Amino acid sequence: MAADRNGSPVRGRSTSPRPTSSYSRYSDDDTASLMDTLPDTRSLQTFGRKVTATAGSLIGGEGVSQHYHNALGELHRELRRPMLQRSVFSFAQATPRELVRSRISVPEIQQRALAFLPDELLNNIPEDNNEYSLFEGFRASLPEEHHPKKKHGRHNARGQRLIGEGVDEDDSKLPPSMVSLKNQKHSMAHKLEMMGVRKHMCAAEIHEIDNKIANLNTMRKIVLDRLARLELEENDIEQDLLEVDNKIEDLQEELEDAAALAPKSPQTSASDPHDDGSDDFMSESIYQKIPSPKSKRRRPMRRLSMPILHEMLEPGSKIKQLQAHNDSVTALDFDAPGGTLVTAALDDTVRVWDLAAGRCIGMLEGHLSSVRCLQVEDNIVATGSMDATIRLWDLSKAEYAPLDNRINKDGEEEEDDGLLFENAEDAPPPPPPTIMQDCPLFTLSSHVDEITALNFHGDTLVSGSADKTLRQWDLVQGKCVQTLDVLWAAAQATATLNTESGPWRQTGRVHDASADFVGALQVFQAALACGTADGMVRLWDLRSGQVHRSLVGHTGPVTALQFDDVHLVTGSVDRSIRIWDLRTGSIYDAYAYDNAISSMMFDARRIVSAAGEDVVKVYDKTDGRHWNCGPGVGVDEDATVLSTIERVRIKDGYMVEGRKNGMVGVWSC
Repeated sequence: MAADRNGSPVRGRSTSPRPTSSYSRYSDDDTASLMDTLPDTRSLQTFGRKVTATAGSLIGGEGVSQHYHNALGELHRELRRPMLQRSVFSFAQATPRELVRSRISVPEIQQRALAFLPDELLNNIPEDNNEYSLFEGFRASLPEEHHPKKKHGRHNARGQRLIGEGVDEDDSKLPPSMVSLKNQKHSMAHKLEMMGVRKHMCAAEIHEIDNKIANLNTMRKIVLDRLARLELEENDIEQDLLEVDNKIEDLQEELEDAAALAPKSPQTSASDPHDDGSDDFMSESIYQKIPSPKSKRRRPMRRLSMPILHEMLEPGSKIKQLQAHNDSVTALDFDAPGGTLVTAALDDTVRVWDLAAGRCIGMLEGHLSSVRCLQVEDNIVATGSMDATIRLWDLSKAEYAPLDNRINKDGEEEEDDGLLFENAEDAPPPPPPTIMQDCPLFTLSSHVDEITALNFHGDTLVSGSADKTLRQWDLVQGKCVQTLDVLWAAAQATATLNTESGPWRQTGRVHDASADFVGALQVFQAALACGTADGMVRLWDLRSGQVHRSLVGHTGPVTALQFDDVHLVTGSVDRSIRIWDLRTGSIYDAYAYDNAISSMMFDARRIVSAAGEDVVKVYDKTDGRHWNCGPGVGVDEDATVLSTIERVRIKDGYMVEGRKNGMVGVWSC
C-alpha cells in the first residue's frame, strides 16, 4: 500500500468515478419518486438498453474485459439520475435550428444572414456550359497586329513557340521556304481557332440578349395588364362621377321648379308686359336645339381621360369584338378611342355603343329605312338614310346608366342585347326607347332620293344624294341654304373645254349605274371635296357655288375621300387609292389592291382601307410599308367563317371595322 509524504497509508484509486456529494443525499426511494415525476422515462430506459446492446455487439460477446463492463455500469447509473434525464429530455425537445444557433456565435450568424442567397436568385444563375475558357475568350478579344511580310514568319514562329504551338525542333534542318509555309499554316490555324472562339462569344451574347428580351416581354405583359386594370377602374370612377353630376342636376332642377312655383310679387308680374306667348314659338324653333359649348349637358358622352392602352399594344392587336347587327354594316363612326361608337346596318337599326364597356347603350329610332352614312362629332350625330332624310341627334341627352345591368329570369346579370341569340324568344329585351327619347334634334328633308354621303364641320353640313345634287345646310337655322347640281357643273366644264362628248364622257368613262352617284365628300369651312360615280374628284368653293378644280385619275366611281392641309386621299372601285397634292393638283402617290375600295380613312400616320377582303389594308405613310390587320390575318385562305370587311374608321391608332355579317372589331393599328 502506498504512503503519502507524512507516511500515512493511501488507498488505491478506484477506476470507477465516485458519486458526488450532491447525489449522495438521495436514497433509492427518493430517486424512484423523482423518476416518476418526469414526463416519461420509458424512452430513456429504452435508449439505455439500446446503447448497452449496441456496445456489446460492437465490442464482442466473449472477450469483453472488466473495464468495459464497469464503463457500461457507470453509464447505466448516470442515466438514472434526475438531472441528467432532464438535460437529455430538453435536448430531445430542441429543434436542429436551435441547436445550430446555440453552437454558432452572433457575428457568425450575422455573416451567414448577409451572405445568404434565396433559391430564386440561385435558379437565375446561367449554367457554365461554355466550350472555351476565360483565357481563350480574352485572347480572342485582343486585336490582331498586322506586321510586314518579311517579319511575319519569324515573329509568328517565336510567338507560337511561346504559347506551345510552335513548329518541330528539327525545323532548322528544313529549307526556309518550308519553314515559312509551316509558320503561315500555324498562323492561319490560330486565326481560325480565334474566329471560332469569337463566333461562340457572339452566339452566347445573342442567347443572353434573347433571355433579356424574353424577360422584358414578360415584364411588359405584366405592366400592360396593370394598365388595363387601371383604365377599367378609371372608367368606373368616371361613371360614378357622372351619376353624381346627374343627381346634382336633378336636384338643381327641383330647386328651380320649386322657386318657379312660389307666388310672385305684384312688382315682378307687372314688370313683364310683353309675355304674349311668343316664347312658346321660340321654344319650338330649332335655333336653340343645338347645344352651345357653354350650355349644360345632361350626360357628357366624351370621356374626361383618354385611354392609352391601345398605343402600348403591338400594331394589329385585337382589343375587342362586338356582335353589333344581324346584317351588313353600312356605316360606322366613333368620337375618340374608347369613347362612343355609332353603327348602322341593313337591318334598319342604328345602335350606340360604349367602347370602354363594350356594350350597347341604346338605339337611334326615327328613320324609315336603312342608314347609309353617318358622322359622330363630340356629342352630335348626323345620319343620312335611304328615306331621303338627314337626322341630327344629341347623345348628351341620353339617359344611360352603364352600371345598371338587366337581370334575367335566373337572377343573373345580363348585358347582351339579343344579337347573339338564334331564337328571339330567348333574347333579353332591347334597351328601352326612353334611353334615347330626348336625343333627336331635328330632321333635314329636302333631297328627293337616298342620302349616300354627308359631312359636317362646325355649323355647316353638306350632303350628297342619289338625286345627283349636293346640298349645303345651315345647322343654326336648320334649313338648306344652297343646292349644287353636279350634272350642271360637269356640263359647264365640258363647255369650257369645247369637247363634243357628253358631260360624263370628258375623260373617256361612263359612270357605273350600280354605284352611288355621290360616293364621298368632305367639307371644311368654305372648301368642299366631292367624289362621284364618273371617277372625278371636284373641289368646290361654297361661297360661289362653283367648281374650283377637277382631279382626273380614277377609272371607276369614287367611294372614299378625305383631305388635310396638304394632301387629298381617295379610294375607288378601280381598286386603287390615290394621294393627291392639293397645292399642285397632281398625283403624289398611288397604289392598287385586288378588289374595289369600299371604305378608307387616314390619321397622322396610317391609311386604312376596306378592299373586299376579311382584313384591313394598312399603309404606313412614314416608312411606306403595307401590312394587313383584322380577323383574317394568319387564317387559311379557304376559311369560310370569316366575313368581308365593309367599313373602317381610324383615329389615333385606334381602328374600328364593320363586316358584312354584322360583326364589329376593334384593333390597335
